[in-house]
Parts: sequence; C-alpha cells; structure tokens
Amino acid sequence: MASDLVIVYHRQPYEEVEDKDGKVTFQENKSPNGIVPTLKSFFGAVDHGAWIAWKLAEDSANPGFEQVVEIDDAYGKYSVSRLPLTREQVSEFYHITSKSAFWPILHSFKERYDYDPVNWPNFREVNWRFAEAAAAEASDGALVWVHDYNLWLVPGYLRQMRPDLRIAFFHHTPFPSADVFNVLPWRREIVESLLACDVVGFHIPRYATNFVSVARSLLDVTVEDRETVGENLTFEGTALNERTVPTRVSYKGREVEISVAPVGVDVPFVEKNADSPETTERTAQIREEMGAAKLILSVGRTDYTKGGLEQLASFERLLEKHPELVGKVRLMHVSVAANRNMTAYEEIQSDIEQAAGRINGRFGRLDWQPIALISRAIPFSELIAYYRAADVAWITPLADGMNLVAKEFIASRTDGDGVLVLSEFAGAAVELGSAVITNPFSHRSMDSAIFTALDMPEDERRARMADLRRAVSRYDVRAWGRAIGADLGMQKKGNDGGNTPAAA
Repeated sequence: MASDLVIVYHRQPYEEVEDKDGKVTFQENKSPNGIVPTLKSFFGAVDHGAWIAWKLAEDSANPGFEQVVEIDDAYGKYSVSRLPLTREQVSEFYHITSKSAFWPILHSFKERYDYDPVNWPNFREVNWRFAEAAAAEASDGALVWVHDYNLWLVPGYLRQMRPDLRIAFFHHTPFPSADVFNVLPWRREIVESLLACDVVGFHIPRYATNFVSVARSLLDVTVEDRETVGENLTFEGTALNERTVPTRVSYKGREVEISVAPVGVDVPFVEKNADSPETTERTAQIREEMGAAKLILSVGRTDYTKGGLEQLASFERLLEKHPELVGKVRLMHVSVAANRNMTAYEEIQSDIEQAAGRINGRFGRLDWQPIALISRAIPFSELIAYYRAADVAWITPLADGMNLVAKEFIASRTDGDGVLVLSEFAGAAVELGSAVITNPFSHRSMDSAIFTALDMPEDERRARMADLRRAVSRYDVRAWGRAIGADLGMQKKGNDGGNTPAAA
C-alpha cells in the first residue's frame, strides 16, 4: 500500500523481542528517547505511512527475514522496510565513514578526521538503497522525511528517482562552519543532495547559519529570507548565539526552507517517573548513602566530544584548591561506550579510567572515594533517581548538537532544586541560560563553574531551576514535533500547529 508519509531513519521503530520458542514480537522501545514515538505519531495524520531502517543480515541477498512488515498500533497503520546490510557494509557505512570521517568534522575536531579508510562507493550504495526503498513506498506527492548525517545522500537520489516527492531532512548533530566542513572531499556532493530537499532542519540557529554558509561557499546559493532569532533561543553567554538566521534559500530555480527546531525530552514522562513512589524511595536511599556529602552527577557517552577527561582534570584541580571539600563531595561519572569496537573510543575509555584511578588513589580514603566511575548503561528509572538526588549535574561537552541529558535532569527536578553546569558549546545552552554556563576549554572557567554550583545558596538554585524548567517545557519533544509538522505542512492528531521556534 502506497504511503503519504515515509520516515527514513537508521533505527527501527520498535524493539524485536525473541521468546524461548524463537518467535519474534515487536514491542515499544524501552528507551526514554522521545524522538521515535514522536516521529511515529505523525502516522496518525495519514491513511498509511512507512518507515525505512536497516537490519543486520549475514547475506544481504538472502537475509532470512521479511524485508517489509506491516504494523497496526496506537500510532496508526504503517509498514517498516528493513534493508538487509552485512556486518562489513555496516562497518564501512557507519563505523568508518560516519564515525571516523563525518563525526569529527561535524563536531569540529579536524585533528581526528580520517578519510583514508573510507569506502565512498559503499556509502553511496547504502544511501541509494535507502532512497530506493523510500521511493518504492511513497505515494504520488508524498512527504519523505530523512534523519541524520549518515543518510546525507538520500535526498539527492530521491529527487532523481521521484521528482514529485516533498523531501525533508533533519540534522541531530551540530553543523560546522565552512572552514571545517569543507575538509570533506565529498562536500559538494553532500550539500547538493541536501539542497534537493524542500526543508532542511537543525536544532539551533547557529547550525542553520553554518549550513547556509557552507552551501554558499560551494555553490551559487542565494539567501531569500532571514529572520531575527526569538529571545527564547538567544543567550549572550554562549558561543553558539546567533541574532539572525536564514530561513529560505534558492538554488538552481528551487527554493529550500531552512528550519530551526530544538529537540526536547518527553517532560510529562520524565516527571511521572521522577514522582513515582519507587523513584522517591530510591532517591532517599542515595541521599542516605551520601550522608552530608554533596553529589555531582555527570552522564554521557564515551566520546572525545563529551569532554570527560577535561571534566576529571577540573575535578582534580577542585580538590587540590579546596582541601576542605575532601570527603565532602563525590563525583558520579557515567561514561558509557557507544562503539566498543572503535579504537578511538577504546582509547578515550582507557584514559578516563586511568584519570579516575589516579584521582581516587591521590585523594581517596578508606571511608570515601571521590569518583564513582560507571561504564555501563544505567536503567532509566535508576538514572532518574540519581538526577533527583544530585546536588549538581555537570554536563560539559566540547561540542554537542543539543544534549538531552541536561534536559532530562531539569525535567526530573520536580522538587525545584539542583544546579546545572552546562558547556556553552552544547546546543541546549542557547535555551538554558539560567544554567551555570562554562567553557570546557578553559581551566579557570570550568573550575569556577563547578565551585560556584556547589556553593550556590538555595534561593538562587531554585530561581535558576524555575527558569530552566520553563525552558525545557517550552521546547519539549512535542513542541519539536509541532514545529517540524508545521514546517512540513502536516498536522498530527491533537496538533495545533505553530511557528518554528526560530521566530517564536
């Protein structure tokens, strides 16, 4: 059945669960990540939708599973096309091209960029297969909505195959300036593909501005409209601040809308978990275990962009400069490896473990260790309890497209207390100006920020948290869905539309 809406995203929109008899059932994702259910909610606005993802197969020509399955659930009727990719294809497409070449450039780490092992023909082939699947599912004039940088070439291929389609693309990462992005030898091919879209979306105005700057550096692109950024996405204290943003460009006779919509968290879901009796009990247990000591919580993936080593170095300096804090403060540093088979991430994890071990050995006592290093994923319900128990959340990436951990922490603080220390290089910083904003590249800024947070009086903590909670509620995951839906000319069930946040 042809689909009026086709969503192209690498993740399948459910979890496959196999019972003891080998029967596979599809269940809702347990992850608190609200993007997948928000995307699926748009299926309720169409008669039939489709979702394109990939699924690992030993043999892509004979995968051993149904490549298209039909789903009828609370979100509507939609099909899921699972593209069979071999381990080698996934490694080359995702781990090498996307993570070794694209990821460092997107986060402005040119020194970590490596394109020598990239198999560009394989990347093209995988993107072509995604585009073919989308073209096969789409009805006449349908909307195809593509997500994230590993599918950069899909819009261009789709425009060749199906010029009748409306095509949208959303970036979930930062987008760098032209002097960084143009290091990529495939820059023109990538940008021309994105300019085949009707809408290209980003989290914050800076990334949209950077994209247009890159496009103009490579191609004859004209800015047709520019808007003043609304005060809710303007904060002078962050390096990512922008006053105006391009909202429409033209290229080769086509107009492309440039959309800005910061993704958020499912605030009611987080609050419900935070206020549950189980979480309340677990939070009390954590606080009892801490005694009079203050708890600093840091949560992130093991990635050089997350600034884990810089954070640990700052914590070591804090204990050096303030010996009165020895035994009075503890850092719970959660650093979970997302790509365990990649050398760069193994090295970062090893360096973090060595730094934590050195600090514990230097300052630890029989009854107190300054750092609890957690390298495994923590169940969301347990994480919420730690959010509630923490005195400070210390979120200081060197570069980050948004950072939903910071927003989860704020949403969980239904008690109105707690302090967020946030890097000015996280996309979320333009919304969250009431956090203690810091520069993770500066020792003085980092050390001052964490000490300020620990020493902050209660009335100031609560005033800042009230502002932060208003900001997180304003741009929650549903607001993101409404803004994108308005840009795409769609209306979800229960959606009242609205303007894009850039102009709000």
